Amino acid sequence: MRQIVLDTETTGLNARTGDRIIEIGGVELMNRRLTGNNLHFYINPERDSDPGALAVHGLTTEFLSDKPKFAEIADQLRDFLGDAELIIHNAPFDLGFLDAEFALLGLPPFTESCGEVIDTLVRAKSMFPGKRNSLDALCDRFGISNAHRTLHGALLDSELLAEVYLAMTRGQESLVIDMLGEATAEGGEAGPRVAFESLALPVVAASEDELSAHQAVLDDLDKALKGTSVWRREPAPAEPADAT
Repeated sequence: MRQIVLDTETTGLNARTGDRIIEIGGVELMNRRLTGNNLHFYINPERDSDPGALAVHGLTTEFLSDKPKFAEIADQLRDFLGDAELIIHNAPFDLGFLDAEFALLGLPPFTESCGEVIDTLVRAKSMFPGKRNSLDALCDRFGISNAHRTLHGALLDSELLAEVYLAMTRGQESLVIDMLGEATAEGGEAGPRVAFESLALPVVAASEDELSAHQAVLDDLDKALKGTSVWRREPAPAEPADAT
């Protein structure tokens, strides 16, 4: 499955009052793996950014003055996205701006040609109700470093959001494996089996740093529980077999 994690930067907050897209970043995932086949454009919006927006993205009118206009990148953008599933944080914002840009070119709305859309903000609010669910907050929650993010940037934010999305949906991988196992059992036809005892499987021990990080997580769990988490409870010793 092909997915594109997409983000935009804009001159302001309202496409209906003339704000424009100034940067687009897209990161490709194929079967939940980053491919490195990314898309990135700076775009000349033919207007200044609002002061508040400029403070967020730092892309000045002078810097953007020699960049292509949206009309020059529209076809390449549409070809890259194709029928991929889109992953966007606060999707109505970005999709509204893309629809507005396509309307200025006399083209059908962007949303009519794009694939399915996953809004990670909606998903985060469902997973963490009442919590802060900005991209920065989710990076902190999932232990994803965003220390290099001093200003917002479409490609950088897409890369961070890709990591956040994979962390948010990590359980889906085990679910797929379980479903495959069930399908085999129901179908009655099993594929060729592997004799695992014949394989030299590597045993990877945790490093000192990893053990310390693990202990830190357990400490946080104990603190939240005001007690001892289940991960620190020793299993009850097995009863000795009756010798009689």
